[in-house]
Amino acid sequence: MTPESSIAETPAPAASRQSHPASPQSLPEGTVPAPRFPRGGLLILAAAGFTAVTTELLPSGLLPQISRDLGVEESAVGSLTAAYAAVIVFTALPLSRLLAGRVPRKTLLIATVLAFAVSNVMLALSPVLGLAIAARLLGGVAHGMLWSSMAPYVARIVPAHSVGKAMAIVFSGNSIALAVGAPIGTLMGSVLTWRDSFLVLAGVGGLLALLAVWVLPAAPDGGGATAPSLRGALKLPGVIAVATAWPLLLLGHFTLFTYIAPFLQSSGLPDAFTGISLSVVGVASLLGIWIAGLTADSRPRRSLLSAVAVLVGAFALLPVLGGTWAGELALVTLWGAAFGAIGIYNQAAILRAGGEHKDAANGLTVVTIQLGIAVGAGYGAVALGAVGARFVPLAAAIPTAAALAIILASRRGGYPAGPRETRKVRTSAIS
Repeated sequence: MTPESSIAETPAPAASRQSHPASPQSLPEGTVPAPRFPRGGLLILAAAGFTAVTTELLPSGLLPQISRDLGVEESAVGSLTAAYAAVIVFTALPLSRLLAGRVPRKTLLIATVLAFAVSNVMLALSPVLGLAIAARLLGGVAHGMLWSSMAPYVARIVPAHSVGKAMAIVFSGNSIALAVGAPIGTLMGSVLTWRDSFLVLAGVGGLLALLAVWVLPAAPDGGGATAPSLRGALKLPGVIAVATAWPLLLLGHFTLFTYIAPFLQSSGLPDAFTGISLSVVGVASLLGIWIAGLTADSRPRRSLLSAVAVLVGAFALLPVLGGTWAGELALVTLWGAAFGAIGIYNQAAILRAGGEHKDAANGLTVVTIQLGIAVGAGYGAVALGAVGARFVPLAAAIPTAAALAIILASRRGGYPAGPRETRKVRTSAIS
């Protein structure tokens, strides 16, 4: 295996033997057995991601019902989303550094899933807005810990050459939540009550925690491993590149995603296209994740560059071709597929760039991504007032193009060529 093909460090021998025992007769003496591909555990993690993203988005779809039930203005209910995002920014890094190496990774993941369940029960039973906000703060802490710990955990329980494939499975939960999770929860809240929606989510979280106890493999750190250090991660130029480019891509995405309704209205398309377009973005992102799962371990650089270039092109063309249903759906499909793939490539890139400090590097991106999402919504609002709804996609293309430039310039740091790309380069040089 070439150095370029290893996205993450090989798990420590002690962890490998504990999690994946093998018969001494099947291996040469002194050989450490490679971890198996724990598909069942990865599906549990994907379901946990689905629950987390649905939990994050659901209050927006149920805002009128929550407002009426609690007797407060709809603008006040918006604090449920703001508090959730804010607590992630302020707690993800400190908690991940505090708990790293002190709490077994499997235990930490199960605890975060249970925290989601408790948060949703608290929210469903809240008689006043203050208690509802407290419930969302707990959910935000769990959200930050889940995404800070999930990727490094996955990198330790799968073979190094399969990390990209594993990430594609795990992060499919995000896209499914965007495509069907929040809409179904919103529909359930309309048919039943908003409280029922959160109680169902809580039940799903509790069930997942029980399944995780049984299905997830243990992944303890090896003795003598270097403690993850944010300062050490920040000294690595590749970490800085990924932690800057990835949030810029999220910033561009949410610039348009947040204000897609006024854009479609300005293009003369019916209101029904808003829901259709959002669902198309979510469904198409599943296609992008599938493609990324096939290429993230072998051709990560060229694949990511292609995906980001497609995203820039889709944003740039939407003001021109987005006035027809065919043009709009085609470009939104490209947008969703490219965006879905981009998340997998960047997740693999930060684990690779972080090296022995990959836990701290991954926690850093959790924070910068949340900032990118928040700034994207604000930047979109500024663009909406400055250039009008029709040209918001062009505003989204600017930070996306900046991310593309960073990726192009980071060939040796954050975004190196993969093993098959390297092999092609060597073959061309020899010939």
